[in-house]
Amino acid sequence: MASRSVVEAYLNNLLDVGRFRDYGPNGLQVEGKAEIAHLVCGVTASLALIEAAVEQHADAILVHHGLFWHGQDGRVTGWLKRRLELLLRHAVNLFAYHLPLDAHPEWGNNAQFGQRLKLRAEEQFGEQALGCIGTLPCAVDLAEFGREVATQVGRVPTTVGGDGRPIRRVAWCTGGAQGYFEAAIAAGADVYVTGELSEPQAHYARESGVAFIACGHHASERFGAPALGAHLASVFGLQLSVVEIDNPA
Repeated sequence: MASRSVVEAYLNNLLDVGRFRDYGPNGLQVEGKAEIAHLVCGVTASLALIEAAVEQHADAILVHHGLFWHGQDGRVTGWLKRRLELLLRHAVNLFAYHLPLDAHPEWGNNAQFGQRLKLRAEEQFGEQALGCIGTLPCAVDLAEFGREVATQVGRVPTTVGGDGRPIRRVAWCTGGAQGYFEAAIAAGADVYVTGELSEPQAHYARESGVAFIACGHHASERFGAPALGAHLASVFGLQLSVVEIDNPA
């Protein structure tokens, strides 16, 4: 068991939250019990995840996608009201870390995703240095690499082929980072792997010769929160539950 304030301070320091310009607040988003014994981890603070945490009598939830984002109008109605009501009624703490969790070199989404593809970030690129580039142990063709990505994320990704070159130098950034593709091309990648594909990137891939693999926003970001949760459980002696809420995105 650990105090909420100690866990919050530890996370904020570990993830270096002050370094990032983000789309919403990082850290404790909803205050619950003062002491934490049981932690639930998941990708998004959806109603289904909160309901699962309440059913398991959790004291805290740790997610990548929290409840509050820039551009919201501030009214607590509809989906936001239902989620907040459940958290507050059961005094469940909600911790949410967006870009800081993407970027952490050990527990982050990019690091954890890279490990599954046998990649280690040798350098960073793109805005706030969130994109990663690494080198495969040996060159493979795009179809073989795509099959490995599919195995790791549990679904068939959308692939736009490049010029047919062997795949050795891989750039990646989990989630909705399709806008980093041009930076990945400039950095010398043979393929770029991310969560989402927008219309322009298909043309960039065909014209530049650099392949693009979109494996799903949710699918690419399933690994950071559980890894960080396991670390917290080890440090503070917490009970840990990982809850996977299916999402086609």
